[in-house]
Amino acid sequence: MVKRKNVAVIGGGVSGLAAAKAFDERGHRVTGFERTHDFGGVWELSRSYPDVQTQSPKDLYCYTDHPMPDEYPEWPKGPQVHAYLHSYAEKHNLTRLFRLNTNIKAMERRADGQPGWTLTIEEAGRTRQEDFDFVSICTGQFSYKNIITHPGQEAFEAQGGQVIHSSDYTDPEMMRGKRVVVLGGSKSATDIAVNAAKNGAKQVTMVYRENVWRVPYFVGGINFKNLLYMRAQEMQFNQWGKSPLQRVIAAVLKPLVWANFRGLETMLKLQLGLKKWNMVPDSPIEKEASCSLPIVTPGLFESFKSGAVKPIQGTFERYDGDEITLTTGDKVGCDIAVLAVGWKLGIPYLGDEFKDKLIESDGQYRTYRLSVNPDLPDMGFVGFNSSFCTILSAEMIANWLVRFADGKLARQPSRDAMEKNMQMMLDWRRKERPAAQVYGGLCSAPFHFKHFDELLEDMGASERKKANPLAETFTYPDHKAYGRYLASAPQYQAG
Repeated sequence: MVKRKNVAVIGGGVSGLAAAKAFDERGHRVTGFERTHDFGGVWELSRSYPDVQTQSPKDLYCYTDHPMPDEYPEWPKGPQVHAYLHSYAEKHNLTRLFRLNTNIKAMERRADGQPGWTLTIEEAGRTRQEDFDFVSICTGQFSYKNIITHPGQEAFEAQGGQVIHSSDYTDPEMMRGKRVVVLGGSKSATDIAVNAAKNGAKQVTMVYRENVWRVPYFVGGINFKNLLYMRAQEMQFNQWGKSPLQRVIAAVLKPLVWANFRGLETMLKLQLGLKKWNMVPDSPIEKEASCSLPIVTPGLFESFKSGAVKPIQGTFERYDGDEITLTTGDKVGCDIAVLAVGWKLGIPYLGDEFKDKLIESDGQYRTYRLSVNPDLPDMGFVGFNSSFCTILSAEMIANWLVRFADGKLARQPSRDAMEKNMQMMLDWRRKERPAAQVYGGLCSAPFHFKHFDELLEDMGASERKKANPLAETFTYPDHKAYGRYLASAPQYQAG
């Protein structure tokens, strides 16, 4: 019999809801902590910029037992995703488990010598401590704003200029009649640039550091999920842990793989007009595909053509009066600078002695299955396995983590096995696939199937693939199928 645990779930977004459900349905006592006033994480309305929508289609961005409503568009808008997450919480009665407006200030090993952690909790202006047997950290990769400054910023703001993080752009009216400069080249940067231009900005400049491959929602008229999310496509990337035979097959097929990706690049160049805008990346797309691969904002290249948005490759050097001097030497008039420079990955409440065991000197995280570290017992991460189908990834790792915590994996790893696997993955990222080092190496894309295969095998699922080999090879991950696979793993209850 598995002993019932007191489990803390930190974070009330996509990953926190998945973890709370997974631990709760196994019979554990779950307490969730969300520092804001509402569920949703990055989809919480006060953190969402206007017109934000998913990068993934709705049937790839949902939990296994809770599809998005039929009336939702293929790529739902932010408020729709927020409502969907609330409906999932209500369906599984998860709201009873969470404390909102509650912040975790510190996390230390329990002083009483028992397994687990002591959390320092700030709630309603008071601080207290509480012991837990296991902690699931579900704050993901987008919890802490990356705030940067440049010389001259104080004077720029003193004379009336504004500098905001992309997540602070919540009202399009603030752009009306203004000269807007967006720093960044990710999807949030392009979304905001296009939105500002549509909402009456006087002038919009998008300043980006480097050219990256961008994928439109439809490539040559084909929904990109039917091109890039297939197992057949995934197998063409240099994935980890290849056997000698797999390496031989990869070498034989290398010319065909090369031709496939050159064909995809050609389509993207022609469809988006990348040469015209001097936006052709230097690196092959197969080497760069990862969680940082942006989807093209609808209307982006049309806004370049119309002059509504002016792209400049470079970055900020300094603020000068009501202008920004760029590293290119250009001077751009500016009333509002939007810093779409992303988020900082980290766990500020975890002590340095624990972080040193988790994070390498080059910022890479030492994790087994992107979830646990043997030097940090009685804790794990849900949502660190970021991907293009993030909700499914969170649900999969949450179900894996509760079994790991309970010692109920069919392939429960030894410490030695975890150490060897973590080192293998670090070596693979550093030597064979540098693109996999983004987000501290915490990204399973574009290897969704391989990552899920490992998790299901660990869990002892009797069903892990579709019966039809062609359907398995040439279709994207099916959330309903993965629901069946999870159900085929051995079931149990703590008590």
